[in-house]
Amino acid sequence: MALILTFLGKNGIARSKIAIAAAKLLASQGKRVLLAGLAEPTLPILLETTLSPDPQEIAPNLQAVQFQASVLLERNWEEVKKLEAQYLRTPILKEVYGQELVVLPGMDNALALNAIREYDASGKYDAIIYDGAGDAATLRMLGMPESLSWYVRRFRQLFANSDLGKAISESPLIQPLITSLFNVNWTADNFSLPTNQVNNFLDQGKAALGDPQRVAAFLVTTPDPIDVDSSRYLWGTAQQVGLTIGGAILVSADQSTNLSAEFSPLPISIVPDVFNSEWQPLIDALPNFVEQALKAPKPIEIDVHNRQVRLFLPGFDKKQVKLTQSGPEVTIEAGDHRRNIFLPPALSGKPVTGAKFQNSYLIISF
Repeated sequence: MALILTFLGKNGIARSKIAIAAAKLLASQGKRVLLAGLAEPTLPILLETTLSPDPQEIAPNLQAVQFQASVLLERNWEEVKKLEAQYLRTPILKEVYGQELVVLPGMDNALALNAIREYDASGKYDAIIYDGAGDAATLRMLGMPESLSWYVRRFRQLFANSDLGKAISESPLIQPLITSLFNVNWTADNFSLPTNQVNNFLDQGKAALGDPQRVAAFLVTTPDPIDVDSSRYLWGTAQQVGLTIGGAILVSADQSTNLSAEFSPLPISIVPDVFNSEWQPLIDALPNFVEQALKAPKPIEIDVHNRQVRLFLPGFDKKQVKLTQSGPEVTIEAGDHRRNIFLPPALSGKPVTGAKFQNSYLIISF
């Protein structure tokens, strides 16, 4: 399993430079590194090489790949057709070809996430550096397993409890009728098979995102107040998807710049900018990513004994945070993100008895 590292912030060029320097640093330490970026010109220009949809070696221990959504869609479409053929006697998508499909808004994030998952599962890399958009879209992408698991969990249960679900499970007549009319092997067991596969994939994604030794992000900012405020907002939003923020990286020529109050308790690394491909000063100034990520505040802590849930939400004040409970789960809204907290059995279904916002923590009592 690889360390998956990404960077968040408003300044796209600064982020890409940090990503490249991080990849070079880890590669120089003997780690097998994949630097992955979007189909944009910044990364190839900074690397002074052409990138392709397949990994190519650009330095010892260092490969680079550019995610082209159309290519990823074609490749994944073939997998979709294989899955369909596994569960339908007469597949209906077999005459739809990947080359015909266009990428709809939002699909590029899902495709990039799946590509990262596949490269991680390949065992070929010790670290994957993802140079994404570095904004809320990247956070939604990384939080996709958490979000989709809620849909799968709740809608699967709703189906199982519905008259149709019960009929499929219990009636000796309905199952043969569905099979003959729709030519589908639709039984309760068959229905659960693909759902369980999805659940396993989502559970693995959630587990990885919650482990700072597996997935971590760092904030990249300049002294500009707009950059600082944007990074703080992304910091709080990252906690909503369960992503560990290991520290802040300040790109500044002035080593005396002090932003400790804005990013406390995160450590801040001040690094120089890169000019004319002189990477070494930037590489030398980078932090120990894993060490800092392990010391960072956890996005969420569940204390069953004291019946409390603590969420770390920096960058927000109590007026921007909303707590609701409608059903077995608790929903937290902060900024433009909503998170459903999947509670352990000891707390699931219990009413919220109190909540307070203190020192950037939302503390919920049951």
